[in-house]
This record gives sequence, structure tokens and C-alpha cells, in this order.
Amino acid sequence: MTIVDADDAVRHAAEDDLPWVDATGGIWLKVLRVDSANGIWVVRNRFEPGARLQTHRHTGPVDGFTISGRWHYLEYDFFNTSGSYIREPAGSVHTLDVPEDNEEITDVLFVMEGVNLNLAADGSVESVTDGAGTLAAYEAMAVAQGFDRPTGVLIG
Repeated sequence: MTIVDADDAVRHAAEDDLPWVDATGGIWLKVLRVDSANGIWVVRNRFEPGARLQTHRHTGPVDGFTISGRWHYLEYDFFNTSGSYIREPAGSVHTLDVPEDNEEITDVLFVMEGVNLNLAADGSVESVTDGAGTLAAYEAMAVAQGFDRPTGVLIG
């Protein structure tokens, strides 16, 4: 059995350690963790009422926990509300939508494995989003929006 030094095992990012960046379209982003070697990335999104993501397909499973607000996938007939948890299988295709009549910001934590294949209207792959690319975009947006380059993202 290997014993890990507590300083190496416990890594922490407090709420204010990382900035929220405006990712446009009523979408705010905070990248919490990127483990490129294992294809895992963890983000929090805050969605304003009426925000919608591009239809996409996941190559790996996704776990989502709704902290506040309400959202759904256009392809399904249920809503995710504060306190709800969702597990999406690899290969699932959907369009995240936040209803325009929401009266609060929707805040969701996502743990993703693999990549997102962003789809064009005809179903073809238009672009690919992964953890490393999301982290690079997050850092660039933070600097462009007047923050220091975020250094609290957990890597690995």
C-alpha cells in the first residue's frame, strides 16, 4: 500500500480562487480541473435565462449537478432543477437549453470524460471541445476580461 503525503493528495480551490469569465451568449464559465492524460475535465457553468448551447455529442460519460436554476435538453421531456443530478452516457446527443422564463441564474457543475463533438445542423461535426482547449480558452478569456491568468485550476 502506498501512502500519499496529505499535501500531495488534497488539492483545493475555493469559490473565489478562480474567476467567472463571460463566455458570451449568457454563458459564464469557471474551469475547475483538467486531467488531459485521462480525458477528464470539470467545469461550472452559469447560464442566464434564454442561454442555449450548440447541439453536441459526448465521446465519454458526463455527470452534472444543478446547484441552482432550471435547464433541460431540447431532446428530452424532463427538467434539471436545483439539487438534481444527471448522468449522460457516452454517445448521447443533446442541446442544453435554459428557459427564458427562468427567474434566476442556472448554475451547473459538469464532470466530463472525453470530448464534446459540436454538431452542425446536418449532424456533421463542426468542432471539438476538450479539457485542454477549454482551459486555454478560459485562461485567454480571463486575461482579456481583466483578470490575472487563473493559476488555481487543478491539473491532473
